[in-house]
Amino acid sequence: MSAQTTTGTARTARRDRITSESSVLVEINLDGTGKAEIDTTVPFYDHMLTSLAKHSLIDLVVKASGDTHIDVHHTVEDVAITLGEVLREALGDKTGIRRFGQAAVPLDEALAEAVVDVSGRPYLVHSGEPEGQQYHLIGGHFTGSLTRHVFEAITLHAHICLHMKLVSGRDPHHIVESQFKAFARALRAAVEPDPRVEGIPSTKGSL
Repeated sequence: MSAQTTTGTARTARRDRITSESSVLVEINLDGTGKAEIDTTVPFYDHMLTSLAKHSLIDLVVKASGDTHIDVHHTVEDVAITLGEVLREALGDKTGIRRFGQAAVPLDEALAEAVVDVSGRPYLVHSGEPEGQQYHLIGGHFTGSLTRHVFEAITLHAHICLHMKLVSGRDPHHIVESQFKAFARALRAAVEPDPRVEGIPSTKGSL
């Protein structure tokens, strides 16, 4: 694996991640407007990442290719890992951010709640999906079990805490999309600068 990272004075980051299974480029701007250039070769994943950018107001570029002739798992996972890494880097020392974010987002019959803490400690609690959701093949490529796996990889590599709960849902597409949108809205609130916050929002003095 090889990796290169470039961070400017703005809250931006870029990373290339190359393995024998995939090639991934991710660029992020936390202070964007939700612009997205997404091409992972997994159409439904592209749709979810575009929604993530749109509703978080984070500018996001993702270009990926991999051994999808075997399975999309490697490409989906490696994109999530890289996204977590650039998110962590773009946050820097987290001075002046709100730190916490919470959102509940409906999509027709589906409702998802997400709570984010930019804590520096990776932790995921993911609950509420109906039995069988993990086996659904959405868009012909994206298996339902990948939803949790994506959030797990992002939280681990971004060093954030995420509680994701599906409150209700029947349609497999809606179940996944409501979760991505809830995560986006909670993340938007958590990484936003708060003019009333001085320094790092922790009594420990670091996050």
